[in-house]
This record gives sequence, structure tokens and C-alpha cells, in this order.
Amino acid sequence: MSARKIIIDTDPGQDDAVAILLALASPQEIDLLGITCVAGNVPLALTQTNARRVCEVAGCPDVAVYAGCDAPLHRPLITAEHVHGKTGLDGPKLWDSAMPLAEAHGVDFIIDTLRREAPGTVTLCPLGPLTNIAAAFQKAPDIVDRVQEIVLMGGAYFEVGNITPAAEFNIYVDPEAAAAVLTSGVPVTMMPLDVTHKALATRARVEKIRALDTKVARFTAEMLDFFERFDVEKYGSEGGPLHDPCVIAYLIRPELFSGRHVNVVVETTSELTLGMTVADWWGVTDRPANALFIGDLDADGFFDLITSRLALL
Repeated sequence: MSARKIIIDTDPGQDDAVAILLALASPQEIDLLGITCVAGNVPLALTQTNARRVCEVAGCPDVAVYAGCDAPLHRPLITAEHVHGKTGLDGPKLWDSAMPLAEAHGVDFIIDTLRREAPGTVTLCPLGPLTNIAAAFQKAPDIVDRVQEIVLMGGAYFEVGNITPAAEFNIYVDPEAAAAVLTSGVPVTMMPLDVTHKALATRARVEKIRALDTKVARFTAEMLDFFERFDVEKYGSEGGPLHDPCVIAYLIRPELFSGRHVNVVVETTSELTLGMTVADWWGVTDRPANALFIGDLDADGFFDLITSRLALL
């Protein structure tokens, strides 16, 4: 089989960085057409810089990285420095990126790519707020039917929220964008907290990565050393969850994951539950299924995949 063509849309973020590294380390399965950046975990100036840093540490400076939207569609930006640190990639010693930023706007790159590539051959992989994707669909409705699939990290149901009692961060930051994506008619696969909270970067798993003793492995381990502190303190877990790499791992080894096709609706009006992804897991409504909502994974297989692929960079 030929490699799957994807666009990664991201707001790095340590876990976003690992997702990008996994994609770059998997050229047989993943044809990364470009990376678009969005404001989310940290402001856009940092997310686009961080994406370029990750490409540089991987030895892939020719990847096209684009800056996209610097704020949600209709709301002020909410960021997550309390999780990711002031740079978004706190942990390793960072550097000034020498890699150029692509000139086009990220939204225009998404539109142009989907118009250029054959219909049904490009998968969109949003790892942050869905602003760029929704903006592209609104600006160019003709591209919607050309998308093969959207595989995203976002939402929660049984795990409820991580930024509010009811909402997961990526959806909460731009709920209108998330609602637009989920009602677009494009096939959607969601990696919610229900599955990502099972992808724990335990000390033993991080040490296996560190033991690779490469530049990429040391960079990754140092990121995860910092990243775990927030979730370990908050949840009492054995490590921080690697949310975003679930998206790329699913494209490489879907058999590691399981879920259900269900209806998912995003709350956009309630002050109490804004950004909640209401998943009809038990089929109690007559709303048609619009997403494959992932609920479980083989965590050991997931980390074996990440570790073995990072060893290739």
C-alpha cells in the first residue's frame, strides 16, 4: 500500500511534538504533505516556531510548516501554559529555529492541497483546536467533499473535561469550529480523553525512549519529563497521557484502537458545559452517527510503536 497523504494541523505542545516525530519516522505509512499551525496550547508565534523546532530535531528541515489562525473563530484565545510551560515545549533546552516558515497562510495551504490532490486521498489530522479546519471549510466549501477523513485529538465523554468539568481543551478553545467540523459530513475519527488517558507515558516507558540515546530520544524524554508533572499531580496517574500521538498511531496501526460509530454533538451555548462533546455512546437518540469515537487502545503496543519509530530518526 502507498503511504497515506496527511496534513498535520497542530499547536505544539509536547504531545503534539511526539505526534509529529512519529509521522516523520514513518514514511512508509505516512506521506506528510505539510504542517499547519494554530493557536492553542500557546499562541501562534510559539506553535509555528515549535513545529519547526521539531522538524529540525528530527533532521527534516524540508517539511513545509505554515502559520494559520491566531485566534478562534468567534472567541478570545485560551491557552495552556499551565500544562505545557511558557514555551509550549518546556523540558529540553530550546534553540532559535533556522528553518524558514512557509509563506502561505495555513488555511490557504489546506485549501490548495485539497484542490490539487485527487479527491478522497488527503487525511486531515488536527491535534489542537479545529480553527484552521473549520476556516478552510468555510472559505472553500468545495474542498469538504475532497477530504478522505479527519482523524483528530479532542473531546471526551466518560472522562468528561480537562479544562472545565465538562470540556476537553481542544474543543473548548473553539467549540464553534469543532461543531462545524462534526457537522461537515466528512468521516471523522476522534481520539478523546477516554482513550488518550490510557496512553500513559510511565517512567518505564520514558526510560525506554531515553535509552535509545539519540538526539531525538533525549529531546523526547526531556519533554516527557516535564509534561508528566501536571497530569501526575492532577490525576495521580503513573505518567502523563500522550494525547496527540494517538492520531498518528491510529493511521499506522489502527488495530491498536477500538471504539464505536456514534453521534457526537458539541455544546456551543451553555456557560456550564461549553465545549462538551456529547457522545451518544449508548444509542439513546435518533441522531445519526457522525464519528468513530475511540474508547480503548493497546497501550503497550502504542508505546512499542513510538519507541521503535523514534529509533529510526
